[in-house]
Amino acid sequence: MPHIYSGDTVAAQAMGKSKTSTKPPSGTRDFLPDDLLRRRTVIGVIQRIYESHGFVPVETPAIENLSTLLGKYGEEGDQLLYRLLHRRDALRRPLEQAQAEGRVAEESELADQGLRYDLTVPLARVVAQYGQLPRFFKRYQIQPVWRADRPGRGRFREFYQCDVDITGTTSLVAEAEVCAAVSKVLVELGFEDFAIKLNHRELLRAMIRAAGVDEADEGTALVAVDKLDKIGEQGVLEELGERGIAAEAGRSLLELVRRPELDAESADSAESTESTRADLNEATLEGLAARVDARGQAAIDGLRELLRLSAATPAGSHLEVDPALARGLGYYTGPIFEIAVADLAGSLGGGGRYDDLVGMFGKRQVPAVGFSLGLERILVVMEERGMFPSLSTGPDLMLCWMDVDQAEVMRVATTLRATGLKVEVYPEASKKLGKQLQYADAEGVQARFAAILGKDELITNAITLKHLASGRQQTLPLGEVSPIRLESV
Repeated sequence: MPHIYSGDTVAAQAMGKSKTSTKPPSGTRDFLPDDLLRRRTVIGVIQRIYESHGFVPVETPAIENLSTLLGKYGEEGDQLLYRLLHRRDALRRPLEQAQAEGRVAEESELADQGLRYDLTVPLARVVAQYGQLPRFFKRYQIQPVWRADRPGRGRFREFYQCDVDITGTTSLVAEAEVCAAVSKVLVELGFEDFAIKLNHRELLRAMIRAAGVDEADEGTALVAVDKLDKIGEQGVLEELGERGIAAEAGRSLLELVRRPELDAESADSAESTESTRADLNEATLEGLAARVDARGQAAIDGLRELLRLSAATPAGSHLEVDPALARGLGYYTGPIFEIAVADLAGSLGGGGRYDDLVGMFGKRQVPAVGFSLGLERILVVMEERGMFPSLSTGPDLMLCWMDVDQAEVMRVATTLRATGLKVEVYPEASKKLGKQLQYADAEGVQARFAAILGKDELITNAITLKHLASGRQQTLPLGEVSPIRLESV
C-alpha cells in the first residue's frame, strides 16, 4: 500500500488526543547541538572536497510532482514513495465520487505530488528544464530525501544524501571523477578499509542472458540479484522461482555472479591489499569474458578502462569488481558502484551511469553519471568507531555580570563578538557570581572561559577571563581580547 499523508488528516487525529507524544515519527530524528556539530563537520568536508573537484551546488524542492517520480525507481521503489494527499475540496470530491460509484478511489485521484525519493531524478528534471547549463554540468547536492522504508541501523525514513553528478558526456573520465571525489571524502574522514564495488548493467544483462533467463524476466532477475547480500543465495533462488524463473537458470545466474577466490599461493604472494584486489579484479573479468556475449565483452572492456583511469586517483586502491552488484534503481544503464565497509550491513553510498533518465523529461538525450554518499550511515559508522575528534558546541566565553547596566553588557558582548569569538550572555541579573559560573560550566553549555564584567571592569574598560577547566584567571583590557590572546590566558 503506498504511503499517503495529509496535513488535514494528521491535524484531525491530533485534535482528539489530550496528550500528544513528544517523540519524532518513526524513522526520523531530532538533532541536538552535539549531533548537529558532527553532521556539519562531515558535511563541511564533503562540500570542500566536492568543490575542489569542480562541482557546483544545486538545491531542488522537497516536493516533486508524482509524474516526475513515478516509473524511475522500479516497482519496489515506487512503493516507497511518500504521496501527499490533495487538501480539502480537492480530496473530498474524488472520495465522494468514488463512493457514489461504489468503488475505491484511485491513487491518481487523491495525490499528484510526493516527497523526493533521491536527488538524481530531480537533477535529471533540472537538466531537462534549464538549457543554459554548461555542456558538462558538474553539480553536487546535499539535501534530505524520504523513503517509506522499514527503519533499522543506519536506515531512516528521512535522511541526507550527498551527491556528485556529471552530465553531458559518455567518457569514463566522468566515472573516474565521481569515484575519486567520494573516495577522497572517505579518506579524509578517516576511512581506510572501504571498498567501492564495481559492476556494469550491460554485463549483468549479459550474465542473465548467459544463464538462460528470458529477456522478459531481466528486470525481475536484477531485483532478485540486488538482494543477494540481504537474503543469501537460497533466498534469491526462491524469489526467482516465485517469479517464474526456472531453478536451473537461477543456479546458473548465481554461479556467474560469484566472485572468484585467489588460490592460497597467489594470496600469500600478494604484496598488499591493493595488489590482491587488482588480481581479483582481473581474475573476475577474465572468468566472465569467457561466458558472455559481445555486449558483455564491451562492458568488461569499459570496466577495465575505468580501473586504468582510476589507478592514480584516491579511488584506485579501493575499486573491487563485484559481478553480483545490481543496484536496485531502474534508471542505471552502464557502470554502477556501491561503497562497502566491514561493519555495516548496508552501503555507505552508491551510484552509476544513467544515460536515459534526462531524456524522460524532454526531447534531449543527455548522458550522465553520479555517486551518492549516505550521510546517516557515514555518521553511524564514525560514531561507533570513535572516529570523531573532540568537538564542542559551547561558546568561547560566557559573559557573566553583576551590578552593571544590561545595555553595557550588550555593548561589551558586541565588542567581544567582533573579534571572532563565540560569546554567550548570561541572560538574568544575579547577585551571585558563583551561580553564573556554575551555569557556564554545566553540561550542554560548557563554555571555555567565563568573561566577568563588574563595576571595576566597566570603569577600566577591561574584562576578567576565568578558564573554567583550570580556574586560572586574568584581567585584560577589553581591546586586547581576541581568539589568539585567549590561548595564553
